Amino acid sequence: MLPRREAGKPSGRRDQLVTLIGKPDCHLCEEAQRVVERVCTDLAVAWEQKDITQDPELHQAYWEQVPVVLVDGVQHTFWKVEENRLRRRLTRTAA
Repeated sequence: MLPRREAGKPSGRRDQLVTLIGKPDCHLCEEAQRVVERVCTDLAVAWEQKDITQDPELHQAYWEQVPVVLVDGVQHTFWKVEENRLRRRLTRTAA
């Protein structure tokens, strides 16, 4: 279920999905989660979290880059999530 959008807030495409890939006890991952959660809530965009320690394929692909943010399965950023850049990416393709 998507978060409710407040009146007056911009809206991203509701069919977008942001994926945050990280690992436990990672301070950069915790910071990234706060940014992703805030942006996706504001824009009513669905997001999910995946743990590289629970998925060998994700571990192989991203272990040096966590946290990693994907938008619709395409890598958007890694290490540091810039809030304004993520907002622009999610609203740029708004229908």
